Amino acid sequence: MWFVIVFLGVLPTTGCLFRTRPVEDKISTAPLKQASPQQVIDAINEQADAIKSLKATVDIDSSAGGVKKGKVTQYKEIRGIVLARKPEWLHMIGLMPFVRTTAFDMVSDGDDFKLWIPPRNKFVIGKNKVTSGDADQPMEKIRPQNISDALLIHRIDPDNEIAVVENGQEILHDNKGHRVLQDDYELTVIRRSDDGWKLARKIIISRTDLKPHREFIYSDDGKVMTDARYAEYKDYNGFSFPSRIEISLPQEEYDITLNMLKVEINTPLKDEQFVLAEPPGANVVHLDRPQSTLVMPLRDAR
Repeated sequence: MWFVIVFLGVLPTTGCLFRTRPVEDKISTAPLKQASPQQVIDAINEQADAIKSLKATVDIDSSAGGVKKGKVTQYKEIRGIVLARKPEWLHMIGLMPFVRTTAFDMVSDGDDFKLWIPPRNKFVIGKNKVTSGDADQPMEKIRPQNISDALLIHRIDPDNEIAVVENGQEILHDNKGHRVLQDDYELTVIRRSDDGWKLARKIIISRTDLKPHREFIYSDDGKVMTDARYAEYKDYNGFSFPSRIEISLPQEEYDITLNMLKVEINTPLKDEQFVLAEPPGANVVHLDRPQSTLVMPLRDAR
């Protein structure tokens, strides 16, 4: 150790052997809240228990593509209607710009889903966990479960899940685009499965308001299946809920942003509101059938 001290002491100060530079990152000066690990877990569970259903009018921005596809296609903002009910029920309708005719209609009960695309006269039926579909038609690759899980964060199940809270740090940007480092809480959830314990979720809780600002949902093989960001929380009749939710599906290279225009929390939603009947004359596609049956209407494939 004495050798290092002597060596540093005799170094020239002309700067030819070393130089200093300012650190570009800044530390956030926002007032931060303190919470114990159990309080962080309780806060997530309290929100999950409080919000059972969601009815919203939204503006939908989306894009498809990335490194795998070699290009990114932006889709025009369309008006949408979203119905969500726990555990995993979803009904989502997209309306064409200006004319407000149906661009797509999608429902799911958590296991099966149906997708009606009127402009293509196509009616798709499949399982939520099956990731097949037309690679050139992003709406056929997205699964309702990706959206419903991001919309309504699930509580931590003490019987089948273990939650660990880490003191982390998130990177924000100021109004000039400079990086700002801010302390946060990162809640990692491990779930019990038939073949052992697996990484299930990671929830980033901002310490400015102790609300979830990001959630990573993982597939069974440990890949990020859904990356959801929550921003601009507002009060909706006594319920705090984000007014903008960005949902990224990195495996499918599909991004969707929901900008909330009108939100109703815990409005009673009936089972029949999650029913989508096959339109007469539609070309029916079953994603769980051999590829040869996907190119023709179901009635022709029989």
